[in-house]
Amino acid sequence: MRVFLIAGEPSGDRLGGALMAGLKSLVPAVQFDGIGGEEMQANGLVSRFPMDELSVMGIAEVLPKYAHLKRRIRETAQAVIDAAPDVLITIDSPDFCLRVAGLVKVASSVRTVHYVAPTVWAWRPNRAAKMARVIDHVLALFPFEPPLMTAVGMECDFVGHPVVAEPQATDAEITAFRSAFGLDESRFALVLPGSRAGEVTRLSPVFGRALARLAQAHPDLRIVVPAAGPVADLVRARLADWPPSTVVIDPRDFDPMVARAHKRAAFRAAEVALAASGTVSLELAAAQTPMVVAYRFNWLSWQIISRMALVDTVTLVNLVSETRVVPEFLGPACQPDSVAQALGEVLANPDGQLEAMATTMTRLGQGGDAPGLRAARAVLSRLSG
Repeated sequence: MRVFLIAGEPSGDRLGGALMAGLKSLVPAVQFDGIGGEEMQANGLVSRFPMDELSVMGIAEVLPKYAHLKRRIRETAQAVIDAAPDVLITIDSPDFCLRVAGLVKVASSVRTVHYVAPTVWAWRPNRAAKMARVIDHVLALFPFEPPLMTAVGMECDFVGHPVVAEPQATDAEITAFRSAFGLDESRFALVLPGSRAGEVTRLSPVFGRALARLAQAHPDLRIVVPAAGPVADLVRARLADWPPSTVVIDPRDFDPMVARAHKRAAFRAAEVALAASGTVSLELAAAQTPMVVAYRFNWLSWQIISRMALVDTVTLVNLVSETRVVPEFLGPACQPDSVAQALGEVLANPDGQLEAMATTMTRLGQGGDAPGLRAARAVLSRLSG
């Protein structure tokens, strides 16, 4: 069996790696080709070019790289056509992946699977119908998505979200983390300003001022920032106006396994988290850490997205649990005073989000088979059917 996979983001790479591991366990002779990052390469993929060429977010951010991305789309589609795999599996990154799938469908009969349903429940609902022209089968992360995909003619399976299979910090890991960063007896707030340079640049001033206000009311509260490796230097450079007790966890300073353990421990031991909008809210829910979510977009991206939104929240814990317990501040609402006030309120009632977080994990597949294995079974079942 030959499988061509494409991932364009670290989150997609993790999904791809788990799916590949699942496929290998079910079909040991499977052969992989395509584009991916460290997780997929660890499972046997030789990436045709660096995945980070595709890690671009936001409408305005894509424009300067448009010509290069178009060239990569053509190159990748031709590689799939030439390889003639049993299945093409594209993972998230729809602006790139679906264009590749479209070119492949025009020139071949290769079966196409897309992992991560488009968020048609949030904005641009017509995307599902457009996607159905080039995609045969969808692997969905959320249980409410399959009816939206099958309604426009695609096969769809809910396979669970990978967050439910991720390990949580042990007591020993938390002790080691606290000792390593001088936090033995300290209460601390976790701050997650994003993994992209644009996110850090836009959010760090707002986050810093909000945390300064929070520190006035809670002078004993330390600040811990687990920085993503590619933006760790930028994070440090942006902390001049943050509370002086801020601790940055730079994963480049540690062995990868230790760095991951420190991150798990920080998530589990924090009193509260201030996070950029995204799937990190699910990681916090898995760790049972109450949170406030905030995000500022590029101006042009915000003007377009805000006019097309179909939901009143983008925080996944709120959506999956069908509650609105996680405070959220997006676009112009992302202001220091509002964020600081919400953080203080969450600190005063840290248990207020626990039920919604537990519901979220259950609905995403906690307690069942690992999502990567479920995804692999879904691919094979539909392929053989």
